[in-house]
Amino acid sequence: MVDMQRIGVIGAGAWGTALATVARRAGRDVTLWALEPEVTEAINSGCCNTVYLPDIALDPSISATGDLGRAAAADVILLVVPAQFLRSSCKNLAPHIKVGTPVVICAKGIERGTSALMTDVVLETLPTATIMVLSGPTFAREVASGRPTAITLAAADKSFGLRVAAALSSPTFRPYLSDDVIGAEVGGAVKNVLAIGCGMTEGKGLGANARAALLTRGLAEIVRLSVARGGRAETLMGLSGLGDLVLTATSSQSRNYSLGVALGEGKSLNEVLGARRSVTEGVATAEAVASLAAKLKVDMPICAAINQVLNHSAAIDDMLKGLLNRPLRHEVD
Repeated sequence: MVDMQRIGVIGAGAWGTALATVARRAGRDVTLWALEPEVTEAINSGCCNTVYLPDIALDPSISATGDLGRAAAADVILLVVPAQFLRSSCKNLAPHIKVGTPVVICAKGIERGTSALMTDVVLETLPTATIMVLSGPTFAREVASGRPTAITLAAADKSFGLRVAAALSSPTFRPYLSDDVIGAEVGGAVKNVLAIGCGMTEGKGLGANARAALLTRGLAEIVRLSVARGGRAETLMGLSGLGDLVLTATSSQSRNYSLGVALGEGKSLNEVLGARRSVTEGVATAEAVASLAAKLKVDMPICAAINQVLNHSAAIDDMLKGLLNRPLRHEVD
């Protein structure tokens, strides 16, 4: 029998709302915390998140609230706020959380300014929590619609991991356990940066060969960074690495890929972001990845080049030329 009946979801964007449907589909009691009152009202009165996940009917028993303490009174907490807001959200959550409560990080990113991984942020702000990471190839709309999904749940404590996996599992949502928390979160963060780069190649009309090359060499960069931070290379060959990268870097459903396409077609970053309400995580993460790689002395030329375009006004053509003119090297070095 599952002993984790009450699920608190912190963050009612598209992904948070989708995870609320996952937990409810698995038979759990779900409280979804939303920052915006209009989102809370729409979910409670109309059973739909009209702002972030329109046209998806939600189970009427999913309860939305603006009261963080109410959402935190749960057996498991899913943190689904954008990566750059995770620290402030956790500080606000800290007075309400019980010692040892499993906290599952569902945000994918690296903190700008500190180069901290999401686990670093939660360890600093919620030191008594039992930390896990949920990451893998997922589009929120497909998950909320009940389409088949497999995902990685990384937890240092296997027994806690099994209990949380059981609490979320259903015939259409299958968590696979891992004990490599670092590898899982690095894969989920860096793939957003690479997805923007793949979108740029599409927007520039460079063809499938160029995208495949960027994907493959980009995966090598993810592995190098993960290993340098204490993760394992084999983790990145699974759902939270290769799986998530392929999904996010090849589909127009991806906010990061579609941003890259728009930039490649000649639109400005401000123009694209100004038309969006949802966060495109790869923009801020690109800066954080470049900073972390420099600190760890990890060679990540593709991510560094994408960061130059996104955050330092470099031209895409110059970025691509620089990558293609790098010295020849052995593929597996």
